[in-house]
Amino acid sequence: MTVGMEWLAIAPPVVGLFTGILCLFFWDKLCTQRILQLLGAMAHFGFSFALVIAVDAHGPLVARMGGWAAPFGIVYVADLFSALLLLVTSILWFAIALYNFKGGIDKARERFAYHPLAAFLIFGVSGAFVTGDIFHLYVCFEILLMASFVLMVLGNEKEQLSGALKYLVINLISSLFFLTAVGLLYAQVGTLNFADLSVKLSSFDVLPPSLTMVAHLLLVAFGVKAGLFPLFYWLPASYHNPPIPVIALFAGLLTKVGLYSLIRVFTFIFPHSGTSTFHWIWWLSVLTMIVGVIGAVSKMSIRRILSVHIISQVGYVTLGLALKSPVAIAAAIYYMVHNMFAKTNLFLISGVVESESGTDYLKKTGGLFKSHLWLSVLFLVSALGLAGIPPLSGFFAKLFLVKAAIAQDELWSVAAALGVSVFTLFSMIKIWNYAFWKNPPADGVSDAEAKKAIQPSFAISIFTPQMISVTLLAGFVLGMGVFAGPLWELSLKAANGLTDTKAYVDAVLPYQGEIYR
Repeated sequence: MTVGMEWLAIAPPVVGLFTGILCLFFWDKLCTQRILQLLGAMAHFGFSFALVIAVDAHGPLVARMGGWAAPFGIVYVADLFSALLLLVTSILWFAIALYNFKGGIDKARERFAYHPLAAFLIFGVSGAFVTGDIFHLYVCFEILLMASFVLMVLGNEKEQLSGALKYLVINLISSLFFLTAVGLLYAQVGTLNFADLSVKLSSFDVLPPSLTMVAHLLLVAFGVKAGLFPLFYWLPASYHNPPIPVIALFAGLLTKVGLYSLIRVFTFIFPHSGTSTFHWIWWLSVLTMIVGVIGAVSKMSIRRILSVHIISQVGYVTLGLALKSPVAIAAAIYYMVHNMFAKTNLFLISGVVESESGTDYLKKTGGLFKSHLWLSVLFLVSALGLAGIPPLSGFFAKLFLVKAAIAQDELWSVAAALGVSVFTLFSMIKIWNYAFWKNPPADGVSDAEAKKAIQPSFAISIFTPQMISVTLLAGFVLGMGVFAGPLWELSLKAANGLTDTKAYVDAVLPYQGEIYR
């Protein structure tokens, strides 16, 4: 730990909080709020980038709130896993803020506190990634729930309210499971600090049934947040309704906080929760992948296809967790980061498609390859990346996961990963064929007018905020493939920090020494 740099661990969530508060002071000045979002995202990126460099070089950084030492006080702890996710969060925040800078979201919805709520959402996400206390993780989830629920109902349309009600009720039930598990855990162990829990529970070769029950309660709670089968039904019912920037925020970050929590808890606190627990995670992962991709293949709306695809992609990450080895965990981390870039960008691109076509229903779209060439290229990069086509990020993410499964003779895991990839490619090709490749539907338009409508146009090439935003994220999808080697080493280092907790524990509880152990 680098003395004097501990404040970096808390800087990203503080940036999100203060950006939201500042936006409230400029309630009627939407342009000012947009600028504050961009500045907040850039500050978040600067602190997160510095955090990754510091943690990679010196180990976890710990910020102690109120001067109280762990395990008695709340601590913010940034290890390499959390620092990497903070860095990706800042990039997504910047890209979405840029997308919104001019016309990304209609002003009627934007006036109803979109910008403060988006910043408060980043505050909750960032806090969840760096908190060193499981009860404070619960608090961060509640901040996320409040901000995301209001964002989901912006516009007050009937379908939005219906989806938001399902989202709220199911997530409140998962919060009840979470809080119950936290109470039982404290009653049995006497601490809620991650490092303290790791040390105390490491004395068990096999957890007693009471603690195994706590682990299963947390699996259910985080499974709902992440969108695991069969707990995901709130997601496709609600994610396709809000404005595109809101969906992009949710797709890139909300389910990823659930995935982060699953990985953190089941590698750090409950690695000895029993083989049955990890068998359950394996089965849930495979079913999530299969059910999600089948649901996506059956849809004809771009929003709905991409929303249901979130579910199948969640299964890949938890499959790496189920395999348990450091290499498999590293593959899960790499896949998670890749998916945050690719999925967010696909939703933002779908917003451009919708604004150009007037709809996201595939049978009513067409001709975008001829009229918007650069947008078509960006879609292909992100879509083929999601499907796992080389040399894009998704190919290496799936390659690392498959190699980890083969090393453990988990051939059914390999079959599931590759089979779902085929159907993912099929659904991406369906979007391409309808929205980009085929001619637009005539609908009474003359042949001359239809031919004119698909003449090459670069009016939305790379010079609008929306196109700059999607170009930026597509660059990361491509860059993660080009620089797969060093990024894989970074993911492996982050995974080793999760499976070997000594550096984390020593940073949080340095004064305890051998007496504590």
